[in-house]
Amino acid sequence: MAVRTLKLKIPKQKPFMKHIFALSVAMLPLLGFAAGQGAHTLDIRADRMGAEIQPTMYGLFFEDINYGADGGLYAEMVKNRSFEFPQSLMGWQSFGKVEVKDQGGPFDRNPHYVSLSGAGHRSKYTGLENEGFFGYALKAGEEYRLTFYARLAAGELGKLRFELVDPASGGETVVLAKADIKVKSGEWTRYEALLTPERSVERGRLRVFLRKPDECTVDLEHVSLFPVDTWKGRPGGLRRDLAQALADINPGVFRFPGGCIVEGTEIPDRYRWKTTVGPVENRPLNINRWQFEFPHRFYPDYYQSGGLGFYEYFLLSEDMGAAPLPVLNVGMVCQYQNPDPSAHVAVDSLDEYIQDAIDLVEFANGDTTTVWGGLRADMGHPAPFGLKYLAIGNEQWGPEYVERLEPFVKALRKACPDITIIGSSGPSPDGDKFDYLWPEMRRLDVDLVDEHYYCNEEWFRNSATRYDNYPRRGPKVFAGEYACHGKGRKY
Repeated sequence: MAVRTLKLKIPKQKPFMKHIFALSVAMLPLLGFAAGQGAHTLDIRADRMGAEIQPTMYGLFFEDINYGADGGLYAEMVKNRSFEFPQSLMGWQSFGKVEVKDQGGPFDRNPHYVSLSGAGHRSKYTGLENEGFFGYALKAGEEYRLTFYARLAAGELGKLRFELVDPASGGETVVLAKADIKVKSGEWTRYEALLTPERSVERGRLRVFLRKPDECTVDLEHVSLFPVDTWKGRPGGLRRDLAQALADINPGVFRFPGGCIVEGTEIPDRYRWKTTVGPVENRPLNINRWQFEFPHRFYPDYYQSGGLGFYEYFLLSEDMGAAPLPVLNVGMVCQYQNPDPSAHVAVDSLDEYIQDAIDLVEFANGDTTTVWGGLRADMGHPAPFGLKYLAIGNEQWGPEYVERLEPFVKALRKACPDITIIGSSGPSPDGDKFDYLWPEMRRLDVDLVDEHYYCNEEWFRNSATRYDNYPRRGPKVFAGEYACHGKGRKY
């Protein structure tokens, strides 16, 4: 390979000018060179590396906000696929004889299913229509994989028809693709079909109705539709275009699943990683805390299916070549939404939460003979994911955070000594909470402190030298979240 050398003649400068030049060759026109001064020669070798920049210097932070996971990166197109929303048919329109049941279903943590019975007349139909996430964006000629579980509850034969439809074609519903499926077994059985729409639509729908005979009853559960062309071709995987856009950034680190989403307004609503692994059909629903954060952006149908869970996050990290950085609940609710100190888990009752952290390391890194490493292998990944970083808590503050973080640090140092522990400096880059937490993080000897910045342009401009005077010993800084809001704009 040819090596090019760029030679620059630099006039002799006063000492302070040398330092300026060392910062940026791009500033050469600003240095005010004077004719007649002595000159230096600077050789720039394009084949030689300069100072090493660690690959984790920049990365991505992902949170299921604004339908970022369900309805976004996670390629599932059916909203409320397992009928587990508090209003069991939210996202669905029903017609004919449709009954929601919760006894005798195939999945214990998702017990609800629907029972479709004949409407009693040959000109009447029983069925459901799903609206998807703001409609189904369907592409002409592309394949979509339909899967569902069904059983014959009454009669000798049940016939189901699934259709992809365009409801907005001049007031007349147009069928874009269809599949007829016979249900003969009285046992829960998984069915699959491919649907290929004949033209593209932006707001299509999925419709299923019970065909003849009228005397039959078919039970239906976990109705799912994915594009066949997912990221890495994985069935039930991620949207290829969105995942590729993330991978193209070449992130060195990938932080997930949030953010504020790891907290809950109440402890039962918190994000629990253990409910997001194993078969997707049996991952229980959880409320999304961004459902009700802002009255002007209120989405009462915003829930987490768990389909994009910790296993999928680890896979995506691996696909992108990024170091995975999970965030776990520290035993606290969201202090913004629920300021009641009694809402947090008592310090002497944190064993379950601490064990969750230790078990996560085993899930990511453990041998296949371990409980959680074995589950990872059963899910299709015998090799460890190589987890190195673990954040405990997100934007919490005050003594209540510190006294809960401390037993986590002690337990993780003992059980997982190779894990880099990340603590928090609170929700802001300055102020009383920030000033209190940094000394406490040093006292607890965490490895990194997560700083968040949601500020205007002036703050970022004035903070160019922010870290010049930070101590070089003790915890390092992890900039987990930032956004330039502009003057007068709020979060």
